[in-house]
Amino acid sequence: MNPFCTAFLALSSAIFTQAAPQDLWAHVRNTAGLGELRGVTAALGPRGPARVLRIRVADSVMGRYAWATVPAPQRGWPLARRKVVEALISNRGDRTVDVALWAVGRRGWDAVMEFAKLAPGQSRTFACDLRAAFPDGTPKVDPAQISQVQIMLRAPKPGDTLEVRLLQASGEAPEWSRPAARLDVPDLAPGRPAPGRRVRFLLPGDSPSGAYSVLYLPEDWQPGRLYPVIAEYPGNVFYDPSCYSTGRPERCVIGYGITRGLGAIWVSLPFVDPGARAIVEDGWGDADATAAYAVRVLDEICRRFGGDPANLILTGFSRGAIACGYIGLRNHRIARLWKAMHTCQHFDGDGWNGARMPGALERARRFSGREIFHTDNSSDLLRRIMTEAGVSAVYVESGLQAHSAAMFLDDRPSTLQLRRWFHNLAGSRPSLQTRPGK
Repeated sequence: MNPFCTAFLALSSAIFTQAAPQDLWAHVRNTAGLGELRGVTAALGPRGPARVLRIRVADSVMGRYAWATVPAPQRGWPLARRKVVEALISNRGDRTVDVALWAVGRRGWDAVMEFAKLAPGQSRTFACDLRAAFPDGTPKVDPAQISQVQIMLRAPKPGDTLEVRLLQASGEAPEWSRPAARLDVPDLAPGRPAPGRRVRFLLPGDSPSGAYSVLYLPEDWQPGRLYPVIAEYPGNVFYDPSCYSTGRPERCVIGYGITRGLGAIWVSLPFVDPGARAIVEDGWGDADATAAYAVRVLDEICRRFGGDPANLILTGFSRGAIACGYIGLRNHRIARLWKAMHTCQHFDGDGWNGARMPGALERARRFSGREIFHTDNSSDLLRRIMTEAGVSAVYVESGLQAHSAAMFLDDRPSTLQLRRWFHNLAGSRPSLQTRPGK
């Protein structure tokens, strides 16, 4: 055969065998099938190649972000061989807007995004790289575990309007390979607490629409036994190329990374404001009320589920790490709970949102626990506070090189050291001792 014909046939074969783009919203019948709408109204057109999602920022918008989401189908999207999630987004408003397209992971995985400014009338294809990694090479998402696509406006103003077209997955890549020993955090499940289930946990008398914590009983939980309890505070709400943080307790991962789901109870705590009657995503809420809420939650867990009051460990990431001191040592009632603390990327005294050094030193003196373990914190910056706390601290570097808690779901040296520290301190298996009165 003519060499030219051979080359032409090979090229034609490659073109025609390449996978066509995959429609990501064919399963969404109408506007009612969309996911969360935050600060926007939305209208989704009929299914087909010309489908359009129109998003308008509401007059009552509050906060730094607004968004519309397209949820994955019940069985998920088959994206293990795809390169990107993309959409054509147009600005139909009369001012320049900051827009981000997110592909959000589930089961403790992170998220990937593309951000750009759109001038009035401008259109642009946004593409989320499903093979994106942290600086150390750790994958950000499992392409087969994308829970939703999120179209977000930052610093939204009433009347900002976007149109979204061609929401799809495109490009081919080798079959995605899962990192060895990577953990999957259990999804939030409906219903009551049970071994191996992660659920919303309400205090007696609280409204389902108000504040809640997220409770996980270990897979080996048995009634009548005592278990260490890890209480965890989440980071602040923050959506940035390096960090996807909702500010809500269900986004926590550290406690599961430490225990691998065995031998300890894990509770993710909220920041609360009694006046708002809701989870506070940004800031402390009412700091005193937040501390009081944590005390009530821990008392309830110890009373009902065998939490060991002598084995309570407080942890947190970013805002949550600062909260270990700012909230966890706010008064003697809450400070005396903790046997130990673990913090990741920040600590009380760095100045964020009122957590200044003089107050941090005073709070540190209330710590009556045994040890404090720091991941990605500077010993030079914290030496004075640790001296006031009266403990020798442990410092490790994760190597992730990003503002994220993803390192706790891998078997990296810093995480293995943290697990050994926890095991030696609290024990990673349930105590044979029965609860008082049982």
